[in-house]
Amino acid sequence: MNAKKILVPTDFSTIGDAALCYAAALARDMGARLLIVHVEEPPLAYGGGEMYYGAPDPNQQDLEKMLASVVPGDKQVPYEHRLIAGDPSTVLVRLADDEEVDMIVMGTHGRTGLTRLLMGSVAEAVVRRANCPVLTVKSDTKTPATVGGVSDGDV
Repeated sequence: MNAKKILVPTDFSTIGDAALCYAAALARDMGARLLIVHVEEPPLAYGGGEMYYGAPDPNQQDLEKMLASVVPGDKQVPYEHRLIAGDPSTVLVRLADDEEVDMIVMGTHGRTGLTRLLMGSVAEAVVRRANCPVLTVKSDTKTPATVGGVSDGDV
């Protein structure tokens, strides 16, 4: 496989960081560009039309700063950022198609049982619906010392 553009969703978690490490190593080896994306979910509606926010509205500027700090460790890997809103799996699949990405590399928290039922699985939905290969990095996966000839100190 020869990828020119790799989409990397981030939720600012350590598993997202691990996925970025894998994606950066692949991008470096393939000469690809990273598209690092955070999807801000809209508030959920429930009950009689009330809105549930869970936490206060995130500050747009804070999200942009957080996203700007998510960069590949290898300075030679080109990248760009996108901050978009919507249902994560739907938006990611659409963005992958619109941007003609060759691969998606994303973390999965590995939830099972009731937690998975209640919270859903963005990674599973993306794997099922994406028109390109999807590499998932599980939450219990340790970043290897080398990925494709690149040490994690380099990425």
